[in-house]
Amino acid sequence: MSVLLVSAAGPVLRAADPSTFHQIFDFTDYGQVLSLVRNSVIAGAILGVVAGLISVFVMRRDLPFAVHGISELSFAGAAAALLLGVNVVVGSLAGSMLAALAIGALGVRARDRNSVIGVLMPFGLGLGVLFLSLYKGRGANKFGLLTGQIVAIDSPQLSWLIGISIVVIAALLLLWRPLTFASVDPEVAAARGVPVRLLAPVFMIVLGLTVAMSVQIVGALLVLSIVVTPAAAAMRVTATPWLTTVLSVLFAFVSVVGGILLALGSTLPISPYITTISFSFYVLCRAIGAVRERRGWIRRPRAA
Repeated sequence: MSVLLVSAAGPVLRAADPSTFHQIFDFTDYGQVLSLVRNSVIAGAILGVVAGLISVFVMRRDLPFAVHGISELSFAGAAAALLLGVNVVVGSLAGSMLAALAIGALGVRARDRNSVIGVLMPFGLGLGVLFLSLYKGRGANKFGLLTGQIVAIDSPQLSWLIGISIVVIAALLLLWRPLTFASVDPEVAAARGVPVRLLAPVFMIVLGLTVAMSVQIVGALLVLSIVVTPAAAAMRVTATPWLTTVLSVLFAFVSVVGGILLALGSTLPISPYITTISFSFYVLCRAIGAVRERRGWIRRPRAA
């Protein structure tokens, strides 16, 4: 690999430092390293399934912006927990629940909801930055809350994540049919007796739990890559509900687990690998969808 450097005497071709490549990919002693992050791989696999499932409803209900708003408050809660020396997962959950309840209670209409989220996002980010500035511990802990950390999941945190995942999956299975109906056509669903107004805050709580899980692995800034992108990609290639769900789960699972496995061979944060894989799925699906649409094989899916 070479780079082109420009000096006063003109361009000079110089070999790039090989250590730069080894920062991104270096699989020396990979097997030994893998055994040390078993909890992170398990947590990533669970998160991939949960995020893929809820991503479908995030897209159907047009809530990508809400995901970002919740992640900012989750980050603030985790940073506060880090500062106080308590469980970071509990702090992240508290921040997510606060944001989810605020958005669900105050943001009934889309315009109101976006206004609430726009107010919460800078407030949460500002609080998080304040708490991290006051924290005098390891710098890696601060950085990990924003961009993810490969060794961040210990056994107690894994237990918390498994428990949260069970709650989220059980809630989604229980609410799947009415939530699908309310997401596709809320007026008709309300006329048929579906509690549309009640489903909105309940779903926001479930979404808040998922975001709190995601922050522990991907970091607060890049949660969208696994809670929004998988379903957005799937909807580019199919309009069939069950296939959209399957593809969304598959994309999220491969993105998280694949990102973790690649990050093991580097000194970089985990998030660039996860987001790159997730974005690659979206680009590929968008290209496939465009080709199939031009050839008249499928109708254009809902825009994503």
